[in-house]
Amino acid sequence: MIKKIVSKDTPLAEITLRKYEKPGEEISQRDAIKKLCLSIGLLQPGDSRDIIVDIFHVLIDSKQTLDSNEIQRKVIEFRKNKNLALQGVAQSNIRRQLRRLRELFLVEKVKNTYRIAENESLHNIFEEKIKKFIIPTIMARVEEYFKIIK
Repeated sequence: MIKKIVSKDTPLAEITLRKYEKPGEEISQRDAIKKLCLSIGLLQPGDSRDIIVDIFHVLIDSKQTLDSNEIQRKVIEFRKNKNLALQGVAQSNIRRQLRRLRELFLVEKVKNTYRIAENESLHNIFEEKIKKFIIPTIMARVEEYFKIIK
């Protein structure tokens, strides 16, 4: 029996962008973060496993760096206060979600702690890292594929 080798097409970078309605003035902080996560592909529409929203929320609200255990504790406390299910709060999942936030340059790891990248505003991070760096490089490569297809 001959094994067929299947190539693995691993992206060098990726971002999913979705457009939603304009945020209303009365939107809660958590709902705004959830829409942001949906908008940039960190959360899928209809996904009930939204632990990344609360991890991001905890980091946004924190004025100091936090290790993954502190993040886990604060997320559990936050979800209990909001009467949300404690799904996805395992330490391994917290670290996986932190990695996803780091891959988009939203969060950085400093020694064994995490914080919003460079303690910068999220809007500045978006402008400098995503809008000026990630999106143009992805668009250029997609354009190359469009050009070579006859």
